[in-house]
Amino acid sequence: MSSRSIGKVVGVNGNMVTCESEDKVLMNEVGYIVTGDKRLKAEVIRIRGNRSELQVFEMTRGIGIGDEVEFTQELLAVELGPGLIGQIFDGLQNPLPQVAEKCGFFLERGVYLPSLPKELRFEFTPLLKPGDMVERGDTIGTVPEGIFTHQIMVPFNLFGKFKIKSIKSKAEYSIRDTICELENEKGNIIPISMVFEWPVKRPIDVYQEKLKPTEPLATKVRIVDTLFPVALGGTYCVPGPFGAGKTVLQQITSRYAEVDIVIIAACGERAGEVVETLREFPELIDPRTGKTLMERTIIICNTSSMPVAAREASVYTAVTLAEYYRQMGLNILLLADSTSRWAQAMREMSGRLEEIPGEEAFPAYLESVIASFYERAGIVRFKDGRKGSVTIGGTVSPAGGNFEEPVTQATLKVVGAFHGLSRERSDARRFPAIHPLESWSKYAGAVAPDKVAYVSSVLFRGNEVDQMMKVVGEEGTSIDDYIIFLKSEFFDAVYLQQNAFDPVDASTTIIRQRFIFDWIIWILLGEFNLQEKNKAREYFNNLRQLFLDWNGCEWESDEFKSFESKIKQSLESNLTESFKSIQEAAGKRFKDQGRG
Repeated sequence: MSSRSIGKVVGVNGNMVTCESEDKVLMNEVGYIVTGDKRLKAEVIRIRGNRSELQVFEMTRGIGIGDEVEFTQELLAVELGPGLIGQIFDGLQNPLPQVAEKCGFFLERGVYLPSLPKELRFEFTPLLKPGDMVERGDTIGTVPEGIFTHQIMVPFNLFGKFKIKSIKSKAEYSIRDTICELENEKGNIIPISMVFEWPVKRPIDVYQEKLKPTEPLATKVRIVDTLFPVALGGTYCVPGPFGAGKTVLQQITSRYAEVDIVIIAACGERAGEVVETLREFPELIDPRTGKTLMERTIIICNTSSMPVAAREASVYTAVTLAEYYRQMGLNILLLADSTSRWAQAMREMSGRLEEIPGEEAFPAYLESVIASFYERAGIVRFKDGRKGSVTIGGTVSPAGGNFEEPVTQATLKVVGAFHGLSRERSDARRFPAIHPLESWSKYAGAVAPDKVAYVSSVLFRGNEVDQMMKVVGEEGTSIDDYIIFLKSEFFDAVYLQQNAFDPVDASTTIIRQRFIFDWIIWILLGEFNLQEKNKAREYFNNLRQLFLDWNGCEWESDEFKSFESKIKQSLESNLTESFKSIQEAAGKRFKDQGRG
């Protein structure tokens, strides 16, 4: 470590501290403000001559003029190594359970514990031998980490080629023990342990190529996978008013999405919601492994009652951990809840820096900062041919559900899918409350796009009829228009809505989604022998109940096949033409090259 420089506090403005130093200070350098017996962590965010401004990650109460500031000449960084999975950290990667043991219910300022304590021990298995040449990111050995094989890699900050001087044999070691020695071109020896640091605001770029996200990510949420899909390595946002179901939707996605590791960044959310997540995740059973969901989850937790500046750190800490596990060829899902709180922290700091404000007093660089965060998602290919991905989903909490506010608009410009939650649908208990007419996606989904386009057109037409009926009433609507309305409501009820508390309906596989979607297509295309509105309403209500019961049946079980038979009988007795002819007509209409 380089020699440290010293400064003096000359001004305090909320969580921003101004200091003077005659020594060299770096942008984004970490400094510690010494006040009494506390050392408070801070980061340099602006330098003007011999004055530098720091955002403090703690409450600044008690800091006075003349207090000493110790600059570390190191950037804000996190520790990377085995033992991260299953942990709960704050934005600075302090392990919160251990901090709580030390401090009690109320966290103290200036308490920083190692995220990976030296007591941690893992069985190291070497994959290379002395004399082998390596570069940064190359795997030198593995250790077991829960259900995963954790790769011990050459630290990403070691540039150039190195020769392995020595490497430990297979045995159990502490994570701080030297397990390998590298020799550079000058003959210098570099000791390597299982842990190294990486600055959080610098993307990990140790890969051969960044690829375009094309493969759909199966979330098992029907409205997402079918109508508004997310790509593996893609980005999406979930804006919505308070109480519209953002947190529940995130928990369902984290439980059932086909990814290896889930990282949750609780960034400035209310403590009650965070506590709910912390309590529920260790109890939830992972359907993929049969073990608890925490065994493949990392939680970065900064509630709204914690210092504002730490919200920004929590977002970058989370995405850095995601990129680290991506380097092992794993697929990572990062859920940031909520980026509005992060943006509000930026707005507060921008105000203290007296910068020219943008719209609604947010900083003028809001869009570029949000874009740089989402750009760290992606699917990458490594030099050995393996692939890994980071998928980022961020929730936005616009005041009053106003999607025109700056944070939502800045996010929409950079993400690939928009899942807008609706207060109206939430109040009507239609969950997930994703609005089917306002949301969109740029990615290819599980079902052929021409089929999705047709169903969307039925939804739009049904909504038009619904709006018209609010004016002229049901009696002023033709039977044909009324049946279109009933068809759109039927599709909404049996496919777009999903029972998160039903063990079967909570997650729907892609193959089942395609199968059920085809049935719905046939119903929407069919002409029904219904001449009275009461009869039509009664028929579609009965058909809806059959489908809802069908949704709760195990895939391809006897019960599932029994309901399929009942639905077919119901359709054949009320269609104006045979059910088989409708299937054939649908097959000719949708030429989808084997998809869907």
